[in-house]
Amino acid sequence: MSGIQRTALTLAIIGAINWGLIGFFRFDLVAAIFGGQAAAFSRVIYAIVGLAGLYCISILFKPDEELERVPETQK
Repeated sequence: MSGIQRTALTLAIIGAINWGLIGFFRFDLVAAIFGGQAAAFSRVIYAIVGLAGLYCISILFKPDEELERVPETQK
């Protein structure tokens, strides 16, 4: 997995945790940290997490061979 794939997956997981907090406890962690849902920085965080989630769709449909990198041995 490349660095951008790991970053996107991490951001998607953070977003999922935030949605879980909203669903179970009615607590929006991003809004609490960055000054409410309407704050500009909160909206940027939501947008970045959303883009990361969209990028993770491409990871879902990649063949297993592309995800697992096996180092080649020299002959």
